[in-house]
Parts: sequence; C-alpha cells; structure tokens
Amino acid sequence: MEIDFVIEKFILVTAIFAISLVIAMYSTYAERKVAAFLQDRLGPDRAGPFGILQPLADGVKMFMKEEIIPANSNKWLFMIGPGLAMLCACIGTAVIPWGQDMMVGDRLVKLQVTDINVGLLYIFGVISLGVYGVMIGGWASNNKYSLLSSIRAASQNISYEIGMGLSIIALLLVTNSLSLREIVAQQHGWQWNVLYQPVGFIIFMVCAFAETNRAPFDLPECEAELNGGYTIEYSSMKLGFYLFAEYINMFVSSTVMAALYFGGYNYPGMDYMATLLGPTWAPLFGTLIFFLKIFAFIFFFMWVRWTIPRFRYDQLMNLGWKGLIPLAIANIIITGIVIAIVNKF
Repeated sequence: MEIDFVIEKFILVTAIFAISLVIAMYSTYAERKVAAFLQDRLGPDRAGPFGILQPLADGVKMFMKEEIIPANSNKWLFMIGPGLAMLCACIGTAVIPWGQDMMVGDRLVKLQVTDINVGLLYIFGVISLGVYGVMIGGWASNNKYSLLSSIRAASQNISYEIGMGLSIIALLLVTNSLSLREIVAQQHGWQWNVLYQPVGFIIFMVCAFAETNRAPFDLPECEAELNGGYTIEYSSMKLGFYLFAEYINMFVSSTVMAALYFGGYNYPGMDYMATLLGPTWAPLFGTLIFFLKIFAFIFFFMWVRWTIPRFRYDQLMNLGWKGLIPLAIANIIITGIVIAIVNKF
C-alpha cells in the first residue's frame, strides 16, 4: 500500500513538473505570437511549422552559450541566485488541486500532490521566497545596475504582497478555510468566488502582475534605465533559469487565480458530465477546463504587456500603498459587514 502511494505521488509530481516546464517553454513562443498579432506582424515562423520549434531552438542556443562568471562577483551566491529563483517557482504547484478524485481501476487517486490545511499560506511563503533569488543574484553580480534592479524587485514585492494578503483575507471570510482543496470544492458548478469577491479579485490580479515582475510593473528589468536589470551579468544556463522562472511564476499565479476565484476544475453542468463520462474521465475533463482557465489568464498577462505602458517608479509605489492597500482594507470591512448581516437574518 505504501509503495503504491509513493509511486502515485511520484508520477503526479513528475507530470506537474513536466507540464509546468512545457507551459513555461511555450509561453515564450505564445508571448511572441501574441505580440506579433497585436502589432500586425507574423512572429516566429522559421523553426518548424508556424515556428512551433522556436522555444527548442532558443533553449539549445542558451545551452550552447559560454558560461561567464564576472571576476569581481561573489561566485557561490552568483550561482545560487538563479537556482533559488527556479526552485521557488517550481514548488508553488504542490498544493494546487488539479481535479476531483479520480478512479483508476479500483483505486481512488487524488489529483493533488499534498493537501495541507494552510495551502494558501504555503503559496504566499513560496512567492515571498522567490524574490530572494533576484536579490541574491543582483547583489552577487557586483554591478550597480543589478543591485538597483534587485532593490527595486524587493521593495516592489514587499509593497504588493501586503495588498495581495489583504485581498485574500476578505476571501477567507467568505470561504472559512485556508485549504485550497476546500476553497475549490466550495465553488461547485457556478458558485465561483469572483461573483462574491469581484473587488478582491481585481486587487489580487494587479498584485499578481507586480509579484511576477510583468508589465506594466516590470520596473526591475527596465532596460531603458537599468540595461536589463538583475540579469545583466548572467549568460547561458543561469540567464535561462531566470527567464524560465518568470514564466513559471506567471503560470503559478494564473493557476492560483483560477483556483481561488474562478472555481478551478469546477464548471457549469459538471454533475451532468460526471454521470455522462464516469468517475475516471469526468475529473480529467474538469482538469482540462482548469487548464483552459489558466491559459486564458496567461494570455491576459501577455495582452496587458503589449497594451499598457510601464509605470514610473513613484506611480508604482503610490498605487500599491495609497491605492490597493486602503481599497483591500475597505473590501475586508464591507465583506465582514455583509456576512454579519446575512448570518443575522
């Protein structure tokens, strides 16, 4: 029994890890294609049909580049930085419920690596750790542009984590649980949390853009001022790790938003589909719906990047501290009052 459990979890972890990497890899291709579409261009179309092999070509090119470590850098920390960024990006998916329990033969398989009752706190912790990779890499490069960039990244993440945490508190008042499995299960069918917490969702989404350093919040890698930011001294595989980590973070953020606010694997008419498809295929269909929601969010990330210009740094801080945090606190108070009134009557 124990060995079966270990094999089951090993297969699940391997599958999620592989899917995360493939999605991150093809997000680079999708980003270029979306940019090309919005700018009335073709985008990558040389490597394979429709340029479908472009990410592989980029990956091989990155592997083949010369590995350069600056003479004046702190070599160990210089190497640890990208590894830490990549690790923190990859372990965020451990508590995500990818689907309902699935029957495989006569065995009930949970489509979740681990269900801890503080899953939300775990994700927040992992997201918070991610900035250390940027900080360490930027500082260890011994370059003033890298250092400025890593300081920007740290202050930006700290500022927007507060707004993100406060938006989640209002959601917790509605769901009464920190377990992601329970939060998703409560949104059965059409009862998605975005209907009860629209303001909280908007705050969470804006903070997710800032946390992942995506435009219009990509101040840490502002090439006009900082020559490319904290990755300026990196090359080859280490640079690849940083770029990959950004896309995996985008995937994890999209997954968390889809799970918390858009019902995860829940969709209208899921009970009918469960009777139609049976206990093996119905959960997999729910997982497919979940991934479609995730891809919609990833597309939105890319759409915003090529639509909205970058903020000035003071505007970024003003939005975080004077805009989102007071709004999130007001949202908590209003949510609390509404829940108290509903429970009273």
